[in-house]
Amino acid sequence: MSTDVAAAILLIAVPIAFNAAFFELGRVFDYPNILRKEPDEILRRFAAGGSGLILRWHALLLSAIAMLPLVALLAVVIGAPPALTVLSIVIGSAAALVQGLGLVRWPFAVPELARRYVSANGPDAAATRRSVQVLFATLHRLLGVGIGEHLGYLLTGAWTLLVAASILSSDVLPGWLGWIGMPTGAAMLIGALEFVGPNEERGWKLAGTIVPIAYVAWSIWLIALGIGLLL
Repeated sequence: MSTDVAAAILLIAVPIAFNAAFFELGRVFDYPNILRKEPDEILRRFAAGGSGLILRWHALLLSAIAMLPLVALLAVVIGAPPALTVLSIVIGSAAALVQGLGLVRWPFAVPELARRYVSANGPDAAATRRSVQVLFATLHRLLGVGIGEHLGYLLTGAWTLLVAASILSSDVLPGWLGWIGMPTGAAMLIGALEFVGPNEERGWKLAGTIVPIAYVAWSIWLIALGIGLLL
């Protein structure tokens, strides 16, 4: 299998796998709307989801980590000037890692917290649940909002802009794919500001609205890149 074909397969398969896992989580867990609910509701619904829900989170995690080989192969295939190639690999790899770090709590940390939360009983039950809620909320804000969403959107947006610039600097893919990547990457950068500064507590509604639209456009763009490499 050539590098071009391998990159094309990943460009098509990774966004499809990510969106399939995302859709499944939305269907059985009301994701991503559930993320803005209170810890009590999230933990109880997670516990009720059982192993099937955990496996769905694991699938989303693996699809995010699969961006690592995609980033490297795509940079090699495009063959942009060295500075652009190195930057796209470094920023893209960082984006994949922070997305993975943001998601890893769901299949590994949250199951234990949910079990402790719903099984708490006796005179210390209320105190136990409060402690679990605080720990969950802290992980949620740090790994989810801070690392997964803020840094994830920021680095993914920057990588998208670098790939778009790389496409425009070479003749491997049509130039119009590079131009389409520019507003997509910019939209993700705006989404990264959802919980920054004065919006830290409740979020910036405009950014929250832009993010899902940007991710759909980004997924379609990646698939288009893969198809472009196969033609």
